[in-house]
Amino acid sequence: MTLLSFLLDIIKYIVAGSAVVGVAYYLVKPYFERDEKIQLLEFKKAVTNQTLPLRLQAYERLVLLIERINPASMLIRLNGPAYSAHELYSLVVEDIRNEYQHNITQQIYVSVRAWAVIKRVKEDTLGIVNNAIKSLPENATGLELSKFILGSLSQLEDNPYDIGTSLLRKDLEDLF
Repeated sequence: MTLLSFLLDIIKYIVAGSAVVGVAYYLVKPYFERDEKIQLLEFKKAVTNQTLPLRLQAYERLVLLIERINPASMLIRLNGPAYSAHELYSLVVEDIRNEYQHNITQQIYVSVRAWAVIKRVKEDTLGIVNNAIKSLPENATGLELSKFILGSLSQLEDNPYDIGTSLLRKDLEDLF
């Protein structure tokens, strides 16, 4: 046996072995991909089962946030008649900001659209309160501020708090 025929035999075996490995790879590859997809689906299912309660809780807390910064309920809670308009204004603004800051982490569990609703409701509420304090005289009472704010809300065509809650519900329904 010559060296040349020996090298040709080695090349034949290498080519034949590579072909066998290539065919085996293409035959087994779909099974590996299917197993990978099944594992990914199982992982997503496990994550969903763990995060769904957190997401539901986040939506609950955001609905509660909307209710708590609604001037109709906030002014009753803060009991404004004993304060001057500026004192009540400070309390209202502080309460809105505290409620928002307390719930800011909920944005992790809700959609971008839902969080945008919350930010909009907060900003609209601050706008209503700011416009009210600017419209009153310096010596106005907290009761006058409360009446002006509630009057401004009643003049709106659509209640932003009801709209915000409805949008959160719709967003939550889209989860299912």
